[in-house]
Amino acid sequence: GAKAEVLIPYSAHYPVTFNDIALTEKMLPTLQYSAGKENVKLKSPVTGAEDFSFFQEKVQGLFFFLGGMPKDQDPLKAPSHHTPDFYLDESGFTLGVKALCNLTLDYMGMKKK
Repeated sequence: GAKAEVLIPYSAHYPVTFNDIALTEKMLPTLQYSAGKENVKLKSPVTGAEDFSFFQEKVQGLFFFLGGMPKDQDPLKAPSHHTPDFYLDESGFTLGVKALCNLTLDYMGMKKK
C-alpha cells in the first residue's frame, strides 16, 4: 500500500491562434513561390487549440498547414489525426523546409528595411 497525491494544474485558457493580417499579406507571395500559387489556399480561420498561440501573444504570427496525406488516399476515408491509424506522408517535409527557409529569409529581409 503506497499512496500518492497528484496535483495536475488545469487551465482552460488557450489564446486564439490567428494570422496577423499584415504579416500574412507580406508573406503570402513567399508561400506561393515556395509551393506554387495554385497550391496555396487561404482558408477561413480554424479555432483549434494550438500551443503556437502562446507565441503569438508576444510576436506576430503566421500559422499554416502543410499537407501530409498520401496522394492516393481518399480524404473522406483517411484516418484523422491523433488516432492509431493516422499516417503522415513524409514526402511533404521537403516542401515544408523550403517554405520555412524562404519565409525566414524574406522576413529577415523585410525587417532590415
